[in-house]
Amino acid sequence: MKSKNTKGIILAGGAGTRLYPASIHISKILLPVYDKPMIYYPLSTLMLAGIKDILIISNPDDIDNFKKLLGDGSHVGISIQYKIQYEPKGIADAILIGEDFIGEDNIALILGDNIFYGQGFSDKIKNVMERDSGATVFGYNVKTPEKFGVVEFDKNMKAISLEEKPQKPKSNYAVVGLYFYDNKAIEYAKQLKPSARGELEITDLNKIYLEKKQLNVEILGRGFVWLDTGSFDTLLQASNFVQSMELNAGKKIGCIEEIAIKKGYISKEKIIENMHPKFKNEYLEYVLSLNKEELLNT
Repeated sequence: MKSKNTKGIILAGGAGTRLYPASIHISKILLPVYDKPMIYYPLSTLMLAGIKDILIISNPDDIDNFKKLLGDGSHVGISIQYKIQYEPKGIADAILIGEDFIGEDNIALILGDNIFYGQGFSDKIKNVMERDSGATVFGYNVKTPEKFGVVEFDKNMKAISLEEKPQKPKSNYAVVGLYFYDNKAIEYAKQLKPSARGELEITDLNKIYLEKKQLNVEILGRGFVWLDTGSFDTLLQASNFVQSMELNAGKKIGCIEEIAIKKGYISKEKIIENMHPKFKNEYLEYVLSLNKEELLNT
């Protein structure tokens, strides 16, 4: 049985206060992480999962910059739409904003400042997408769980509770900024009430699935890297990580053109035609050097 279609949402809003003053003039999601804009990384995650219909949600001041950068997505063989979040009302608000875009499909929601890397990660998320019902989130062991939504497990590593930024975390597992939902998430999101900080908390949405015994938690263990690039330290850490991995492996992380060719979304010839030859640099040279046959066999 063929699984339902999944549409992707990238939440690229927020005030970017932790990156003041660098984020005054531009969204933090457009700041560079080493050699490419931050949004390339969450976009590449969705593309690797086989998702071609994507909605980018941002604030009124930055939406045109995202459109200038990514257009309608046809240059990499996908479809990108845009909507505005006029006030930062929380992550779950993205589902309400995207209701018309989602239609009757399932949802993959990713935060614009989250970067994922690991051997077999694309296979893991493709397997998650085979689940037509329920929700799937990802747990990652962190040193400061009190800064995140936290999942508690029983002795069999089955999720038994969720808390948003708890003062006394019940585990060290943070729920990272990548969420997969069935279409019922729209209905559940409409039931949410704003938290004390005035936001529709994604943890509250996940709790509904947990209470209904429809929440799957996948652990990103050793060999996986998750980076939340919302602070200066983590932004620098992410840039250093990407630089190190790319220099050592000779392959780029989050190169949307490479993924588009590998997935067969568009031909290499069309990719090159759509790029800007006047901006000739190492990134363009990398795309020019890609061998389609080798990519399809990796």
